[in-house]
Amino acid sequence: MHKLESIAEQIRHDFDARTAARDKALAAARQLTRACSLAIRAAHRLETEGMADQLNEAGSLAEALRAELKNYPDLYHAGYTQDALKEFVEANATCALIQGQALPTPGQLGVGGATYLNGLAEVVGELRRRTLDILRHGYSQEAERLLGLMDDIYGVLVSMDYPDAITNGLRRQTDVARSIIEKTRGDITFSLRGEHLEQSIGKLIDQLNDGRGDDGKSTGTFIVHEDE
Repeated sequence: MHKLESIAEQIRHDFDARTAARDKALAAARQLTRACSLAIRAAHRLETEGMADQLNEAGSLAEALRAELKNYPDLYHAGYTQDALKEFVEANATCALIQGQALPTPGQLGVGGATYLNGLAEVVGELRRRTLDILRHGYSQEAERLLGLMDDIYGVLVSMDYPDAITNGLRRQTDVARSIIEKTRGDITFSLRGEHLEQSIGKLIDQLNDGRGDDGKSTGTFIVHEDE
């Protein structure tokens, strides 16, 4: 029985270490998620300095999270850890695309393929948000650019025809992205048609004004035919 107690003590020691690592990971994951959220908010507000600061903080937190869980791969691949890293991907990709910069790679972000793609799927919603902000001020080529990026992301997502156990539920995220893109395409089309209509009305008003004198009365010539 003495040997059994020794075995139990070793297990307790391992459990204590794993519990401590898990608690640290949970705290780091919450901090990482918050930094990513603030970075995205700054990007939408075009606050480049604040965005960069939050991305730097998120990068440090993500690196610390990976280091803390290096010896605990099961905790690293747990849902809360991967969800936080997915937010990390979303923040970096969103900020880069809104700023017109190159998309960061999985290697640069230190994440696996499934986490990267799920994070990328979330970017579609953020690009829609940015597009709607732009359309509030009228149609713009920037909205078309963002829609093109959304289409590019969807094209990659829909090509990943693998089981959910491999992609971590990417298929559902892909369906959501498709719905978001179609709504955004409709919004852009509506805005473009509205602009065309406004331009047509403006031209018509100019033509009508050109046919009037300074007193606002028509200067057109009326021909009256006398009876023979």
